[in-house]
Amino acid sequence: MADVRTERSGPLALLIGFGCFVVFETVVFFLLRWLVSGLGESNQYQPENTITANWVKTSVFLLLHLILLVVAVLTISNALPRRFRGQIMGWFYLALVTMFLLLWPLFE
Repeated sequence: MADVRTERSGPLALLIGFGCFVVFETVVFFLLRWLVSGLGESNQYQPENTITANWVKTSVFLLLHLILLVVAVLTISNALPRRFRGQIMGWFYLALVTMFLLLWPLFE
């Protein structure tokens, strides 16, 4: 029989994972903010403002963020040792929530 024990990553690995998560989200936010800067309305409260331009900016931001997130997860999951792979889905789910929270500073 093969030994099928699962090794858990320690607190230092979680701290490093959190640091990498923060760096990834920061870099992706500023990159996507720069890419979608020409879309949408700069003044949200003008009378002739329509939701269409801002909807396009939101959709493009979310789609590009999701693409970068999936590419990062696939790349990292192949590069990490097996004992650290258990963290990946947790950071992925947190990034999905963060993706929607980043819409707030995107329109300020």
